[in-house]
Amino acid sequence: MTPRRGQLVLDLGHRQALGREDFLVAPCNGEAVAWIDRWPGWPGPALALSGPAGCGKTHLAHVWQAASGARRLSRAGIAGEAGTLLDGAAHALVEDADAPGDDAALFHLYNHVAGAGGTLLFCAATAPSRWPVALADLASRLRAMPVAAIGAPDDALLEAVLAKHFADRQLRIGGDVLRYLVPRMERSFAAARILAEALDRAALAEGRTVTVPLARRVLGENAGAG
Repeated sequence: MTPRRGQLVLDLGHRQALGREDFLVAPCNGEAVAWIDRWPGWPGPALALSGPAGCGKTHLAHVWQAASGARRLSRAGIAGEAGTLLDGAAHALVEDADAPGDDAALFHLYNHVAGAGGTLLFCAATAPSRWPVALADLASRLRAMPVAAIGAPDDALLEAVLAKHFADRQLRIGGDVLRYLVPRMERSFAAARILAEALDRAALAEGRTVTVPLARRVLGENAGAG
């Protein structure tokens, strides 16, 4: 049933495509993709994947986790014995690696995985040199890691990212809408996600397709988002 204007909309979520074939490769992320594809032939036991919110770090991390069978951990949640944390896994994915946490526990986890011939992937918004690490031995290991950085998107990638967000939500968008949004929106991956969510909700609430006038209004309402 098509919602009437002003009708309450239930957000039932959407399916996000996270396979390797779904990732949009461009100059700003090509180096990071190459590093993930290179595994397990990394030159050392660890790699840092850095970039702004919504840039695709989580997507690439899911791809690597699926390939490696890595245990997924958060920096703030790393405490206790490394073997218990890994729960039998040989590799570890550490998300939000630039958040504060237990340095000693992370140091032991790093040594445990490296000593067993495993690998670690650290995901963060910033490079390891900027992480809040006080333990000197841990800091030296983290800063010795190669860094695969994801940069800001160009117009072509931003348009493709928007199209992917709409496709994930099964929302049909014309090329005219994409061409209107890209030069006017904040130039970030996070802004693309927020705009797609806002346009999806507006279209559902008003029972209409996404047009340039609707995009203009939603863009104005979300100015500065991201």
